[in-house]
Amino acid sequence: MLARRSLAEFLGTALLLLAVVGSGIAAERLTPDVGLQLLVNALVSGATLAAVILAVGPVSGAHLNPVVTLADRVFGGLDNREAGAYVAAQMTGGIAGTLIANLMFSLPSVELSTKSRSSAGLWLGEVVATFGLALVIFGAVRSGRRTAAPFAVGSYVFAAVLFTSSTSFANPAVTLARTLSDTFTGIAPASVAPFILAQVTGGAMAVVVIRTLYPAMEEAAGDVVMPRQDEKEVRT
Repeated sequence: MLARRSLAEFLGTALLLLAVVGSGIAAERLTPDVGLQLLVNALVSGATLAAVILAVGPVSGAHLNPVVTLADRVFGGLDNREAGAYVAAQMTGGIAGTLIANLMFSLPSVELSTKSRSSAGLWLGEVVATFGLALVIFGAVRSGRRTAAPFAVGSYVFAAVLFTSSTSFANPAVTLARTLSDTFTGIAPASVAPFILAQVTGGAMAVVVIRTLYPAMEEAAGDVVMPRQDEKEVRT
């Protein structure tokens, strides 16, 4: 049922943003060391993502990211209606998670970020981060390592926050939501469009590479990141 799957995407993305924004705020308050703040944010984000994928993956496939949803649409795993519902749920879920994170730390629910993130190096970092994320997700699924996918994705996100120049937003829903918190993880609204363009570019590049690496695996489409209950019922 699409409503149930959309709810899973909403809740999963909300929890992801709660972790990303909340850990950033907590780290800022606990230590003035920016490197340690980033390490804490990376660890919490990666661990939470793996846990959330395990929790909601059997319901919706645990996309939690419009780029992943659009890639799955290209592969034929979703139709236009399903993809639209997923993206809407992810965007609204991300916003909800950010607002709750702000409120948890006694901040205004909405506080537009003033942190400018605008340079060619950062945009390239987003291309790299999103390309790698999509490759890890679909590569794990199409190589038959689906049960390891949540941990592979969580590990990649942890690493990418630290090795990319942009700290790996790699997700349009995350990028948009993070404009609403003027804290460690925020991004100024004026910086959003180039980031999302870079993310879509990275995702498109990954689609080409995935099809090249796994040319006979189009039947795996739809099982992102874990097989959905409705699909398992049909297949059994």
